Amino acid sequence: MQDNATEVTAAGIARLAGVGRAAVSNWRRRHADFPKPVGGTETSPSFARAEVETWLRDQGKLAEVPLRERVWQQLVGHPEGPAAALTHAGYVLLLIHDRPASWLEASAGSDERLAALLPTALEQAVTPRFGPVRGERGVHAETDTASSTAVNRPVTVNPPVTVNTPEGGPGGSPAPHTPAAHTALTALTAPAGPAAPAVPAPAAAVHLPTGPQLLPSAPLLRGVAELAAELGARQAFEFLLGRHLDANPRQYTPTPTELARLMADLAGPARTVLDPACGTGALLRALDARPGQELHAQDSAPELAALTALRLALHGPATVRAAVGDTLRADAFPRLRADTVLCHPPFNERNWGHDELAYDPRWEYGFPARAESELAWVQHALARLRDGGTAVLLMPPATASRRSGRRIRADLLRRGALRAVVALPVGAAAPYNIPLHLWVLRRPERAPGRPEVLLADTGQFAGEGRGGPDWGAVRDVVLDAWRAHDRDGTLQERPGLARSVPVIELLDDDVDLAPARHLPPPAAADGAEQLAAVRECLDETLRLVTGLTPPPATTAGPARWPLTTVGELARGSALVMRTGGNGGPTRVPVLTDHDVLAGTGPTGTLPESDDEAVLTRAGDVVVPVLGGGSVVRVVDGTTAGAVLGRNLVLLRPDPAALDPWFLAGFLRGTANNRQASSYASTATRLDVRRLQLPRLPLDEQRRYGARFRALDEFERALRHAGRLGDQLVRGMYDGLTDGTVPPG
Repeated sequence: MQDNATEVTAAGIARLAGVGRAAVSNWRRRHADFPKPVGGTETSPSFARAEVETWLRDQGKLAEVPLRERVWQQLVGHPEGPAAALTHAGYVLLLIHDRPASWLEASAGSDERLAALLPTALEQAVTPRFGPVRGERGVHAETDTASSTAVNRPVTVNPPVTVNTPEGGPGGSPAPHTPAAHTALTALTAPAGPAAPAVPAPAAAVHLPTGPQLLPSAPLLRGVAELAAELGARQAFEFLLGRHLDANPRQYTPTPTELARLMADLAGPARTVLDPACGTGALLRALDARPGQELHAQDSAPELAALTALRLALHGPATVRAAVGDTLRADAFPRLRADTVLCHPPFNERNWGHDELAYDPRWEYGFPARAESELAWVQHALARLRDGGTAVLLMPPATASRRSGRRIRADLLRRGALRAVVALPVGAAAPYNIPLHLWVLRRPERAPGRPEVLLADTGQFAGEGRGGPDWGAVRDVVLDAWRAHDRDGTLQERPGLARSVPVIELLDDDVDLAPARHLPPPAAADGAEQLAAVRECLDETLRLVTGLTPPPATTAGPARWPLTTVGELARGSALVMRTGGNGGPTRVPVLTDHDVLAGTGPTGTLPESDDEAVLTRAGDVVVPVLGGGSVVRVVDGTTAGAVLGRNLVLLRPDPAALDPWFLAGFLRGTANNRQASSYASTATRLDVRRLQLPRLPLDEQRRYGARFRALDEFERALRHAGRLGDQLVRGMYDGLTDGTVPPG
């Protein structure tokens, strides 16, 4: 059950007081004056927020809730759900960004006055950015192709007639692009035919809320305005959206920021861009802003389409046209001829419209099989490009080699539409255990004279553990190879990395485009020397491990120390407690929870913002809060200065009161972690405030700290030895199997 604006659950009370839920249960049992439940269920009751806050304040237990946390709690507790609340917040942030005076005028006075004045003020801010809009309860607004007059027209899809007819038909001349054709959505029509299930027509993503719909959001919207004054409107929305995505990892599959930037850079500068499966808008947000830019987005999920539209409008001055609908069955932009299409389509969809769309004119390169939904998205992207326009799609690797798609792949090659296939490292995007591909396509202007296709493989740049790929190396290899190939039509062979392959070599029975099957192995001249260097380094590391091995442990009885908690130490100013993940300046490395767990350097990124990020210092203690493992890290000189990432808590001890290694060591205790953890069906979360450590004099702390530090050095050496051992074993297997290393 979620907290709403007037009620709060036990979990919400715990957040207000900065304690665990067990403490709230104890208060209910021990204090007769604790507020009585006013709703919920017997197992999950809810309480009046005002009564709870009064009781906590009287008891001295009300924690000072930071503005960001207060706004987030209001958002997740909204009676219409967090997605609707975030959409309302986005409208107001856009109003604050574009027309701050209108917000100040509307917000002066009661919540009722605010809700009554906001729709008119929002319309004045929203219309210039999205075109004419209707209220949330209105009929879907569509635009006739000859004018910008909104009309209401129901649509039924009847096979075999398609609802996605591109202007001019396959291979025909593209229709001239006019802003009037995109002020809302193009009406779709279908002649009479056999009855079939109706497919909803595409609808505008942006619908202005009414006054009664906004009234429950009034406290949230005032908090959002405070947050915008602190962070800026764009950064406030990015913060709330990021928290929403983090809180619902199974509901959304966002495109990682670095991958989105790579795809945008492969496509190059563009004025008109389409993302037909926009999700949270990461791909369109990665574009370099240009004057007069037009961004078109469509998604089947209404909340995602609306959030993407608002995110893009807050990000830059581009004109945004966002739509809701099933792109393949009900394309919202059938007459669009874009400079660029960027797309991260859904993978392995069997219900993509195979039966209804058999005669769709988009299938210029062949009718996709039921199991080849990705090839339907590829052809949709090509159909929405102007001649010479570029599309970049993220694809599952099976699409490059499945036999059911070989005829379409062959025609894409023959006609010069497919220009490059790039194999990404494992961990580049979900699903993280598969090396996904990037396909770069271009709508042919003329048949190429000597067609060649760029094949590249960046698998060697996969990160260790869960740290993610080395994006710097991936970008350098991919962009350098693509730009040379695109400029010259060919590329000098780069063993193990990239090669321009003549199309004729690929047109066999399989038409297998997997890069690894066509690239020569890396130059093996120095392979034996590299293996010898790895072995020498491993020998040295193993000698270091032996020297760092802890001495035999002696037996002693269990200690009976007086204990304290991290929460008590924070309240007593013995340490400062900070939470990461709020963005920060660009190009600053981010220490992620994966880095802490894997023992690696900072590898992450966060959305760029003007927000003051949490920067680590030498001696800080960093604790991951997800995963259930007793892992803690003391920041050293090599990590100091990195931004603290999401799902991490930073503890900055006062050196006059706490030794950092003593603190880190006791926080790693297994029993300590168990008593401070809460368990859900899918994850374990650590309440850092509940972690315990003994009250000891500083000299005694330093004795323990020295021992914990020695254990940490031993652990690091073991990890390094393991990585070197894996590298040596893998190199020996590869050398023996490719003949570069003799067996004896």
